Amino acid sequence: MTHAQKRAIVIGGGITGLSAAYRLKRESEIRGMPLEVILLEASDKVGGVIRTEHRDGFIIEHGPDAFISTKPWGKALCEELDITDKLIGTNPKVRRSFVVRKGKLLPVPEGFYMMAPGAFIPFLKSPIFSLMGKLRIACDIFISRKTDDDESVADFVRRRLGNEAFERMAQPMIGGIYTSDAENLSLKATFPRFLEMEREHGSIIKALLAQKRNAKQTSRDTSGPRYSLFMSFDTGMQTLVDALADNLSGCIRFHACVASIQQKEQGEGWHVCLQDNEILDTDLLCIALPAPQTSKILQAVSPTLAEKLNAIPYTSSATVNLAFRREDMAHPLNGMGFVVPITERLNLIGCSFSSIKFENRAPEEYVLLRAFVGKTANVIEESPVQNKTVTTVLKEVTELLEITTKPIFSILSQHSQAMAQYQVGHQSLVREIEEHAEGLTNFALAGNAYHGIGIPDCIHSGERAALELLDCNQPM
Repeated sequence: MTHAQKRAIVIGGGITGLSAAYRLKRESEIRGMPLEVILLEASDKVGGVIRTEHRDGFIIEHGPDAFISTKPWGKALCEELDITDKLIGTNPKVRRSFVVRKGKLLPVPEGFYMMAPGAFIPFLKSPIFSLMGKLRIACDIFISRKTDDDESVADFVRRRLGNEAFERMAQPMIGGIYTSDAENLSLKATFPRFLEMEREHGSIIKALLAQKRNAKQTSRDTSGPRYSLFMSFDTGMQTLVDALADNLSGCIRFHACVASIQQKEQGEGWHVCLQDNEILDTDLLCIALPAPQTSKILQAVSPTLAEKLNAIPYTSSATVNLAFRREDMAHPLNGMGFVVPITERLNLIGCSFSSIKFENRAPEEYVLLRAFVGKTANVIEESPVQNKTVTTVLKEVTELLEITTKPIFSILSQHSQAMAQYQVGHQSLVREIEEHAEGLTNFALAGNAYHGIGIPDCIHSGERAALELLDCNQPM
């Protein structure tokens, strides 16, 4: 490190940390700022929960299998990394999904968006809701706005659309995204678009119908789940991780577990203390870890900040990839997958038909499924965890899809305390966290704990943290 050169350390090699380190390196080069970037990763690989495995012609995702393109930061990063030629969209032939009702897979009505219908005829024909449930949903048109600052997703849906809309559709759809209890989930922090719909149109249904009219189209993607906006890579999501890692060649240190940090005496830099007692000095510091881990590292520096970070709850989840011969499956698999309401009393949250959703995920004549289990499942905390989880998931999936044979293989991936929960009051808590973090010089926080859990959100969080650090140190 030369006299003029500064050092920046990023703690955490998930997609957020990779994005932060990449942005620090690239932007400092553009600005002509001499900067050494070091990314510290506690394990032997980067990418966090994003990991793709190739096995006998199958492309197996251990973590997320796609990202949404409406949030620009994911696609923009792909363009910068020159990997847009590897991007693929979902299968245009099967853009619908199912919801489990009394042990059967029923198609989500065309135009239905998360919790409300955007087209009346498919909704009226759907057996998912009772007649009284349909009438209650339709009452959304006449229900007045509410001015409360924050509200749980469950309270909002029940208030506007009734209990059936929540239990039979909104809860499983939202559970599939957040692995969360919608009773405590903040609508303002997770689905602010619905608040905008209520504010602008006075009704969710009116807003969806207006959206459909404005779009001047009647495709399946108009007001229902916009499947065409989900993107992946032809060889799996690991493509993005590998591209970032390649650009950070020489910057990444593996098996570097951080125990604590300390401010330098002059207050303009940091000592990063590793568990093996090695101490690294740095001018700029970004922590891109889950909030509970960040809290432990910050305990000695700012007990108040650590306490507030620890107030953000996290949940665990697991996925089970299952491979079958297509001929052994009775269900036509004419959709992307299915979600499961809590009222069905299954361990499954849902199941993605991976080789239907994206092409070339399985050899011809074979099918790859990806089942999801959340924190409410009885199997996650039991022992032996792996055998119990796989056995339970396999039983439920095979019954729902009428599969009569054992899988060719099953692969369990567990993600402990990986998903931040945006409970009611989350935005106020994050504001307090950010205010305390701003009091620390040359320091930034990033990750899925703050402003979004998706891949584009994490990318944006890491990049924003990097730019804030650089802006504070831009030579005059």
